[in-house]
Amino acid sequence: FVYAISSAGVVFAITRACSQGELSSCSCDPRKKGTSKDSKGTFDWGGCSDNIDYGISFAKAFVDAKEKKGKDARALMNLHNNRAGRKAVKHFLKLECKCHGVSGSCTLRTCWLAMADFQKTGNYLRRKYNGAIQVIMNQDGTGFTVANKNFKKPTKNDLVYFENSPDYCVMDREAGSLGTAGRVCNRTSRGMDGCEVMCCGRGYDTSRVMRVTKCECKFHWCCVVRCKECHEMTDVHTCKAPKNADWLDQT
Repeated sequence: FVYAISSAGVVFAITRACSQGELSSCSCDPRKKGTSKDSKGTFDWGGCSDNIDYGISFAKAFVDAKEKKGKDARALMNLHNNRAGRKAVKHFLKLECKCHGVSGSCTLRTCWLAMADFQKTGNYLRRKYNGAIQVIMNQDGTGFTVANKNFKKPTKNDLVYFENSPDYCVMDREAGSLGTAGRVCNRTSRGMDGCEVMCCGRGYDTSRVMRVTKCECKFHWCCVVRCKECHEMTDVHTCKAPKNADWLDQT
């Protein structure tokens, strides 16, 4: 995911810089000229179409340079995910148009291609990460095949991986994982901060703590804000630790 989103970010930044005239080596897409058609009819190319192909070409040369020096499985995996990230930005190109005519009758349309907000690319790649496909190197070392024959072969848009991620639920100093034992969680949330997810099914402990907060604040002329200190009892939920002895040894 990190390789894919980084590659996509370079494409987006370079393409945006081209359209805004910040780079001398590129500009708007020079091929978007004349007339064309879409589902609504004929339109004229105008405005400044994002030069996405230049952004992709630059990102490919810049981001892939390090990986092309290697011939191992990791380099091959990184190159694939870099390409998936670049393709994701192009996937969200959209046609934007402006109408011309009496009282907005749209007798003539001027259109251009524009990148969507980068958040869409990020969300898309996050979904691809959640559905990433585990692969293994093929015998001649030029590509890879799925590790589990029951899964589909990855496309150029899919993210792939060779090794499983560490179990971030438990402490693993070698992997840099601190685990989630003792982490404060939200009992009512069903998201990533919720006790059900964060505690990895181990459950959680609840303790009553006294919190001191500023309250009943008033502005006094001129110019001081004076507040009282309020004491409030609140419940704090923290994830339980694993019950195995290995975890106790690590702490």
